[in-house]
Amino acid sequence: MAAVYDFKVKDRTGEEVNLSDYAGKVLLIVNTATGCGFTPHYEPLEEMYKEFREKGFEILDFPCNQFANQAPGDGDEIHDFCTLHYGTEFPQFAKLEVNGENASPLFAYLATEKPFAGFGKGLKSGALKKFADMNNKQFGEKAYIKWNFTKFLIGRDGAVVARFEPTADMKDVRAAVAAELEK
Repeated sequence: MAAVYDFKVKDRTGEEVNLSDYAGKVLLIVNTATGCGFTPHYEPLEEMYKEFREKGFEILDFPCNQFANQAPGDGDEIHDFCTLHYGTEFPQFAKLEVNGENASPLFAYLATEKPFAGFGKGLKSGALKKFADMNNKQFGEKAYIKWNFTKFLIGRDGAVVARFEPTADMKDVRAAVAAELEK
């Protein structure tokens, strides 16, 4: 059975990182963007990181520019934005693609393990669905991730525990992380 720890990714400087380096930790893997309406999610993410990292929690931040070009700039520019505006300290990796022919194998795996189940209800969810549907037509069956700030919770064993769309309440994400850390 595959696990997140079977994958290799590039850090923001281009160096290869084995996700097995995170074995035994609870992870939250997020595709991010600096110019998105959900960019303020960096604030509660950083709060969670500060609160839980001593308990074996890591957030892995993967910038992605596939959603309305909302992650422009190179790795240094993105990193500078995140640290300046949100004080982020969690690991940030190289910008990657999460959909299409060049999709990161990690994100294709995550989305296969926990497929998209909708954005929920409400005005924000309805509006996002329209934008996401238009954007993701170009990726067809390889539209694994529907928008920026999709979050995957990974247990200490490397298995995908949960998927949170960007419309999910960050309090629910925090509660799930806290519960996973207690296991």
